[in-house]
Amino acid sequence: MDSNPSEPRIPRARIIRFLIIFSTTLLAATWFVCATWNHFWKTAFMPVWQIILQALNLLFVATTMLARRYSNYWLRQGYRMSAIWLGVLNYSFFAAGAAWIFSAAAALVSFHIEPKLIAAAFFGGAMVTSIYGLANASWLRVTRVTVKLANLPSNWRSGTVALVADLHLGNVRGARFARRVVAKLQQIHPDVVLISGDLFDGSKADLDALLEPWKGFSAPAGVYFVTGNHEEFTDRAKYLDAVTRAGIRVLNNEKVEINGLQLVGVHNAGIHDPQLFRTLLQGAKLDRNRASILLAHQPLNLAIPEEEGVSLQLSGHTHGGQLWPWTWVAARVHGRFNRGLNRLGKLLVLTSNGTGTWGAPMRVGTRSEIVLIRVESAERQKML
Repeated sequence: MDSNPSEPRIPRARIIRFLIIFSTTLLAATWFVCATWNHFWKTAFMPVWQIILQALNLLFVATTMLARRYSNYWLRQGYRMSAIWLGVLNYSFFAAGAAWIFSAAAALVSFHIEPKLIAAAFFGGAMVTSIYGLANASWLRVTRVTVKLANLPSNWRSGTVALVADLHLGNVRGARFARRVVAKLQQIHPDVVLISGDLFDGSKADLDALLEPWKGFSAPAGVYFVTGNHEEFTDRAKYLDAVTRAGIRVLNNEKVEINGLQLVGVHNAGIHDPQLFRTLLQGAKLDRNRASILLAHQPLNLAIPEEEGVSLQLSGHTHGGQLWPWTWVAARVHGRFNRGLNRLGKLLVLTSNGTGTWGAPMRVGTRSEIVLIRVESAERQKML
């Protein structure tokens, strides 16, 4: 079985075009926010702090690109500050729009209100929301879900599976965050731990140092990993080697048996091409008469694992949209499989909101989670 399928590299011109559009969008949004503040606050000129905000936009783009090749304290701090600003910009942009709408509505009904009060109210709300988002993203919860599987081995009835997704260890989250995740896993004592990709953020880093907390951790049935898209921005071999050194089993597009339960892991690159995805699952030689779990980074091409007899797919990637209003966008893109437990025919799909964050380290409308899955026998439930 091919254990190292790869996706075509994105053309350089396409990357440059995206960076130009992305940077221009950030600069324009920040200009709108600053212009709105200046209008309502009666500021004649752009203060220095507003120029700094524009610089933070460019800093985010620059540090994101530089972090692919370099790693140092100042680069990480620059990325963190600019990433936080992106989250604040998100809510400040909507606050600015709301201020103009409220002001126009007040004028229509001849209701006078001090412009500074309007700005203070809406931009204050944006800041409060941003602070909440930072705190909420740092609060790691355990989401408990019960899943009923047909043909479940008797020794797995009431067994537990912990799904860890999208830690994004790198510039924002480091070994300290990994230590918190491992400590939480030690508290809940799962039978097996499954890591569904984006363990790393894709930036250059001391991978062994980031994974140090995992080296002292073990689960009765093991810890398993498949790559996400962030491990595939470059050659994923360095990530797989580091994960293996940490004592985590890499599932290289293969099936393993864990106490009678079939576990299949497919790397992110293997699920995008429907034909390749089907070939990999067929090569795993699943026994349709026994329960099986597929570990795959994205809830993508789900009809294929359903047709190949997979019982349960565990994924992440979507972050549930991470923060409003992108929660709505993610829901439109991924549909009902954006987050939580859903069904497609005979296939159950569980998508985690993710354990860490990407970009702005904020969560509004979602939560950072480890999903603890209690597996039960569907036949047993019917008998009861």
